[in-house]
Amino acid sequence: MATVERVALLHDELARAAAEADRTGALPEPVLTALRSSGVLGLAIPVEYGGSGGDALATNTVVAEVASLDPSVAIILFQHYAVSARIAEWGTPSQKSHYLSRLASGDWLAASAWSESGGGADKRNIATRAQRVPDGWVLDGAKSFTTGAGLAQVYLVLAQSSAPTGDSLTYGASGQTFFLVDATAPGLVADTGMDLVGMRASATGFVELHDCRVPAGAVLGPEGSAPRIIAGVRESGATLGAVSVGIARAAYQLALHHARKRDLGPAQALRHRLVDLAGQVEAANAVVERAGRRDSPDPGIATLLSKIVASGIGESVCAEVQRLLGSSAYLHDHPINRLARDARAVGLMGPTNDLCRELVSTPWT
Repeated sequence: MATVERVALLHDELARAAAEADRTGALPEPVLTALRSSGVLGLAIPVEYGGSGGDALATNTVVAEVASLDPSVAIILFQHYAVSARIAEWGTPSQKSHYLSRLASGDWLAASAWSESGGGADKRNIATRAQRVPDGWVLDGAKSFTTGAGLAQVYLVLAQSSAPTGDSLTYGASGQTFFLVDATAPGLVADTGMDLVGMRASATGFVELHDCRVPAGAVLGPEGSAPRIIAGVRESGATLGAVSVGIARAAYQLALHHARKRDLGPAQALRHRLVDLAGQVEAANAVVERAGRRDSPDPGIATLLSKIVASGIGESVCAEVQRLLGSSAYLHDHPINRLARDARAVGLMGPTNDLCRELVSTPWT
């Protein structure tokens, strides 16, 4: 079954549950079950491990489609793809064998645990420490804003495994290492009690690590190579801008529905506003598609720019649709307000838009 058809199978479940999930701040179990059984989770995983072998263009397309139904689920999916792709790229044969088939089948979800309260968006000052012991490593620290916390079966944890050398890095620090940590590892506790304004059903919360012991084989990539792996993420072409594309599409469809329901087609000014909105949606889609194709002279820069541009357009389209809807958009439970809050959240997700600007502009200094 084609991936597009698999997403279509999720359509009714996501559309039906999005509003309730936003109200409760929790992902309904039927949605999670549908996601696991859809086959969509294996898109970024090589065929030999049960996946579809999709590239960034494919994952961006699916993330955008899911985001048009429920951005919270799209964020969970994006993070799952990101970790899956890193394991496929950097994992040992043993790690690939252990994780990828489970992630492809939907039995397991993956999540990234990088951010920390007070650590900064650039991840150069993290407090989580990894200490080598005879049988592996001991991790101690706390991660915040982990999407999929409590839902994931494996976390990609960023920790300081040795003292930084003082090398000048824009994102991450020397001496940092990635670890694959199973959710069942002793000492790992996930807390989903974070009450977010947007992306409320994304299970974004805290992951605490207290004397969390992991085997030597938990290290993903060479020890101390986390900044190199992080840099490769943006080179991949996978972009959170895809979430913003889906949000912008959904907001535009709300505007179209409003115009048709009230028979406002004869109003030229409204038709022209709708044309402008359609143009913005297409522009966001175009920059995200280009990032996924990786055909620009600098794919990493294209990926960063796609997030900046698409997330800005997502917020702008939502704001314009709110104005176009008039008083109906002032109702608390109107879906445009959920989309607007979710649109704002994308710009704050790592790398934040301000950090993206810094990463793009650094070579100019």
